[in-house]
Amino acid sequence: MRFANVNGRSTLVTGSATGIDLARAAGDESLADPHTALSRWEEVTARAGGLDRASLPPGASVTWSENDLLCPSPAPGQIICIGLNYVSHAVESGLAIPEHPFVFAKFVSALAGPFGPVTIVDDTADWEAEVVVVIGRTAHRVPESEAWGHVAGITAGQDISDRAVQNRLGVNSRPTLGKSRPGYGPVGPLIATPDEFDDRDDIGITCTVNGEIVQSGSTGDLIFDIPKVVAYLSDIVVLRPGDLIFTGTPSGVGIGRTPPRFLTDGDVLETTVEGVGTMRHEVCAQGPGPAGTKAATRSGSTR
Repeated sequence: MRFANVNGRSTLVTGSATGIDLARAAGDESLADPHTALSRWEEVTARAGGLDRASLPPGASVTWSENDLLCPSPAPGQIICIGLNYVSHAVESGLAIPEHPFVFAKFVSALAGPFGPVTIVDDTADWEAEVVVVIGRTAHRVPESEAWGHVAGITAGQDISDRAVQNRLGVNSRPTLGKSRPGYGPVGPLIATPDEFDDRDDIGITCTVNGEIVQSGSTGDLIFDIPKVVAYLSDIVVLRPGDLIFTGTPSGVGIGRTPPRFLTDGDVLETTVEGVGTMRHEVCAQGPGPAGTKAATRSGSTR
């Protein structure tokens, strides 16, 4: 199953720009809010499987354009990130390969949708394409063998990073502030359930800037794979439906290049996760008003 947030409504994806409005099809308007749908994910998957798609009620079949797609998990309680989770990225960063997951957070105010502008505030904004786990069932002290059972699905994310802020804080600090400017956490365009993948432990990811491939990798190369990450986090933290886990970025980030390269006004940033689709963002320099306001509102959050 593939699930999208179309203008704030839970939508089952049936084609490139077609789908089924879940609440209208199920006759239950309480499922319209995507965050509510994620909090009742087992019910949602059961109802989706039981729909008679040949005989849908009026208004249940929908179409959309890119601008209608909002963040598929619009109100996560937590955005947790795993740093240095690819050997190649640890090497290009000049840092030791971690013995345990390197955990930090993005503040929820960084969340943004899968299309539209990303407003940068200085000349050291860097890209970090990531496969993102969406929690679909409360997880606390979950063993690795049961971890996938608590995952609603997979989506794409960009852990856009303000390297100047990170450098100011120092290498021994957690990089949360440098990751949390408004709009620096776009997610989407949809959620694909684990059964949508030929191999859920080997999911490809690429990132392009102005059409040039700058990152290419696979979750098969993760130091700590998705079940390990979910188990490790849930041993301490209660993971709840809608929470997002950024699983790490492969090599190819801007700061690891010689000379370093960063996002600039007018760049087009595209992030593709196999089985999920492609996000596309136009980079614009900070203009009048609060930094990143327009980009941040594309999250489509109802809370």
